[in-house]
Amino acid sequence: MDNKKTVMQIISENRFMHILISVALGFVVGALFLVVMGLSVGDAYGRLLSSVTTLKGVSYVIVYAIPYIMTGLSVAFAFKTGVFNIGAEGQFVMGSMSACVVGILLGDLPKIILIPLCFLVAMAAGALWGIVVGLLKTKRGINEVLSMIMFNWIAFYLSNYIAGIPAIHSDGTAEATKNIADNASTLLPADMIKSLGLCPTANWGILVAIVAMLIVWFIIDKTTLGYKLKAVGANKFAAEYGGINVNGSILTALAISGALAGLGGALQLMGMGSRISVFSSQEGFGFAGIVVALMGCSNPFGVLAAGLFYGALTYGGSKLNLEGVPTQLISVIVGTVVFFIAISVIFERLKYAKKAPKKVKEGKENK
Repeated sequence: MDNKKTVMQIISENRFMHILISVALGFVVGALFLVVMGLSVGDAYGRLLSSVTTLKGVSYVIVYAIPYIMTGLSVAFAFKTGVFNIGAEGQFVMGSMSACVVGILLGDLPKIILIPLCFLVAMAAGALWGIVVGLLKTKRGINEVLSMIMFNWIAFYLSNYIAGIPAIHSDGTAEATKNIADNASTLLPADMIKSLGLCPTANWGILVAIVAMLIVWFIIDKTTLGYKLKAVGANKFAAEYGGINVNGSILTALAISGALAGLGGALQLMGMGSRISVFSSQEGFGFAGIVVALMGCSNPFGVLAAGLFYGALTYGGSKLNLEGVPTQLISVIVGTVVFFIAISVIFERLKYAKKAPKKVKEGKENK
């Protein structure tokens, strides 16, 4: 029997290759749109590349990527347990607003205490937002996707309400909260930013994101908890038969997932925003996290790379108008990438479904 595999077979069985091909196809489709609009593909993609390859550009990419990495980790962690966390948006909002309130009301605390406190409160708020949905699912059988969509909107309007409270609202005319105290900021020192030529919002939040990534990797791959969570995600009925508390695992996964998204909200506020505006629409960080988790194959290291890639597209895309190119081109590229990734997953499952009956049949014949 010939066990040698062709190049096409190797590519079809390699998930990483699927992602690379999907990304390439995304840029091809983007190029086709540019041609149809009569715009230069070289100028557009050249501007996109040049804007993210300078030192200042790289610092912007990192800053933009931080919330995407965190929400990507949040969604990816939930994926591992078979739960689709479409509620990372609401968890992100609750985390950022909780950190904002602490950063305003307790601004006199020393930096070494205030920053970790903001992180912890944001994680607790995000975890709570996830646990409530988990309880609705495990206790009442309510679909988590529907609950999370509703909780996203609850978080949206609750954030706007808190932003209007006199003790939190800006003293000026801006429809926003007050700025958090300097002691709650994660910005790099101004002298360092100036001397290195970094972007004005350069901060050390990326270090927190990397630590979070390593913790998620360790939990998933190196702990008994991770094994239980993956078992529930693979087959909750088999996991329950094996003695694993399925409902408890779902609650744990949603709590950790929510905490990650909440921490992402705090990092965005403390490193880039400094205050929260009254929302007119959802910002989309949580929904972008779904894209990042898909591109990263729900692998923590893959999510880090995908988050940086998404941050590069977001920042680089904001410079496309200098070439007369609509910034919506980035949405076309990202949408195409997700489309082809989804197709590859469907084909993988169909291929597995076809192989399974054959293996069963072969097993019976061998007997």
